[in-house]
Amino acid sequence: MNEFDYIIVGAGSAGCVLAARLSEDPAVSVALLEAGGSDNSLLIRMPTALSIPMNMPKYNWGFESEPEEGLDGRRLDCPRGKVIGGSSSINGMAFVRGHACDIDEWEESGAEGWNYANCLPYYKRMESWYHGPNRYRGGDGPVGVNAGNDMRLNPLYQAFIDAGQDAGYPFTADFNGYQQEGFGQKHMSICRGRRASASRSYLDPIKGRANLKIIPRVTVDQVIMDGQRAIGVRYRTAGRQLKIFTRGEVILSAGSIGSPSILQRSGIGPALILNNAGVPVRIDSPGVGANLQDHLEVYFQYECTQPVSLNRELSWWRKGLIGARWVATHEGLGATNHFESCGFIRTRAGLKSPNVQYHFLPGAMRYDGRAAFAGDGFQVHVGPNKPQSRGRIAIRSDNPFEAPSIRFNYLQHPQDRQDWRDCIRLTREILQQPSLAPFRGNEIQPGFDVESDEAIDRWVKANVESAYHPSCSVKMGSDDDPMAVLDGQCRVRGAEGLRVVDSSIFPTITNGNLNAPSMMVGERAADLIRGQSLLANDAPVWEPDDWETAQRTTSGHDRQGA
Repeated sequence: MNEFDYIIVGAGSAGCVLAARLSEDPAVSVALLEAGGSDNSLLIRMPTALSIPMNMPKYNWGFESEPEEGLDGRRLDCPRGKVIGGSSSINGMAFVRGHACDIDEWEESGAEGWNYANCLPYYKRMESWYHGPNRYRGGDGPVGVNAGNDMRLNPLYQAFIDAGQDAGYPFTADFNGYQQEGFGQKHMSICRGRRASASRSYLDPIKGRANLKIIPRVTVDQVIMDGQRAIGVRYRTAGRQLKIFTRGEVILSAGSIGSPSILQRSGIGPALILNNAGVPVRIDSPGVGANLQDHLEVYFQYECTQPVSLNRELSWWRKGLIGARWVATHEGLGATNHFESCGFIRTRAGLKSPNVQYHFLPGAMRYDGRAAFAGDGFQVHVGPNKPQSRGRIAIRSDNPFEAPSIRFNYLQHPQDRQDWRDCIRLTREILQQPSLAPFRGNEIQPGFDVESDEAIDRWVKANVESAYHPSCSVKMGSDDDPMAVLDGQCRVRGAEGLRVVDSSIFPTITNGNLNAPSMMVGERAADLIRGQSLLANDAPVWEPDDWETAQRTTSGHDRQGA
């Protein structure tokens, strides 16, 4: 069979959701195309091994940015999953919905219907929260969500939460529920000790459906158009060029790098970029590839004066014991991403919701798992999460095997630079609080000499890294916004039978990791595509009492509909 009701391009966080939901109707046929192969590997399923698949070309597209002027010409890695499950199969498994205000911001930006009240039910529908359902959390969805080892295995987790409260910030019992702002336990997409990727959660239970065809290891050239209607997809596999057709719709879920690239190769995008790439212009859509946003982060690292850090677990034989226990029981240090406490704060008065996120790690090491120094240590990953700088993605040619040009324009906006200065100072203040005193040694980095605006700017430029959250490059918006590629139904303007559903459709980036909102988008878009009655839930959220005049507070009130 070479004709389907729906063709989904990309088996990532949103694509797996769409494939599962659309194929629930046995009268509908669905084809799911993916560039990578199976994610059935212990290196992917074992949470503690998270850095390994991300560094393997087998599972990672291996993109990188152009030299970034705001980072003294450095190129930053931009890993994207090339495997069933997409980036949800190689990410850090942090489960963060974003603040209610982040989602409301989408509708305020012109994405009709995309607000917190309309999206909360889809967050609930997709998850199985290990404490059970409530007004904010789901209890029987496909994605298992827990808190690792519940901070039982290391005292540093609680010390970090207490330090945040020492500094005058609130405690949050559930940052994915009523109140994001504050310090508390971190949540992760891990179920029964194994990575709960979009593939494992949504595809594994339904791979036997006769109306779902998963086609791995194919590279999509372009969408096939008949006039302005999408009628299929042209792709390459094993040295051959093939076509697949639809009697319904083509849905691009190839991610914030892949989806705009495919649109541009299909002749849908900014005329200048298409002309330079030698692609005939079919729809001049200046927003395709524009509005690109990402999160940056640094590692704040300290020596630890007590023998309790993860640095003691980095020898080959200790890793072997951790791995053996995990294989036998799916428990212990192998069953967590090790970020078991976190924080969300505002850097200045006048912000209703947090713009900075903390991931705390009871060890001092690099993302590839190597020790940062000899001895015990701890670190916090931190960065401002609501950047004002905007980048772009541009294909270089019509060759699908040639990586596009990716330019984030990091730190080009003055507010982004100021947010980093505030972030460094506020973070040091938190880490100097009494609750961490029993463990705190010397500050390894940035170092206490990094204090002035000039010193912070220099250090951030030299040390900041991407948090691997590219997004917003095919944004939804209103009809009168020339940069809005999509309407509120995720349909490509100027085309018929063509939608985009993944993190590229966000108008603005959320304050947090992007896997959870990407899957939520897949859940809600599935109902839009099927013409189902849309869900809503007007649960209130926490708002700080004096946000207009204070940078931090421990008191707040209900704000209906945020």
